[in-house]
Amino acid sequence: MAKATQDMTAMFKDVLGAFPVDTSAFEDAFKNSAALNEKLTTVALGAAEKSSEISTKWTKDTLAKLGDMSKAKEDPADYAKAMTDFASAQAEVAAENMAAFAEVAKKVQMETVELLMSAGKEATEEATAAVKKATNDVTAAAKKATSK
Repeated sequence: MAKATQDMTAMFKDVLGAFPVDTSAFEDAFKNSAALNEKLTTVALGAAEKSSEISTKWTKDTLAKLGDMSKAKEDPADYAKAMTDFASAQAEVAAENMAAFAEVAKKVQMETVELLMSAGKEATEEATAAVKKATNDVTAAAKKATSK
């Protein structure tokens, strides 16, 4: 009276074998993600390098002007003039450097948006192709399963 136990492992193997999974889509997505990350990192590192150059130049200019300002003067009024000249020059240099930092930020923003738009377009095209391929594979597998 004992019934034979069904082999569930074999049954699942048959079911999963009827619907094959193509892992190439996952591999392509990983490769595309890595390529996008590389491009974004290049943009970020370029911006960091340019910002560092701006900061270094600003610091060197400031230190040079401080050196000029700290030189001994004969007339006490010359100290006031040197301080006024330094402050005026620093205000001008600060405006120039802030504009340079703004240009770097603007460039980074534009490049990032371009990269993301390009990646979005590619992802959409790849997703469409993957869905179409998956639909064709499932249809073929279903036809094969029903014809048995």
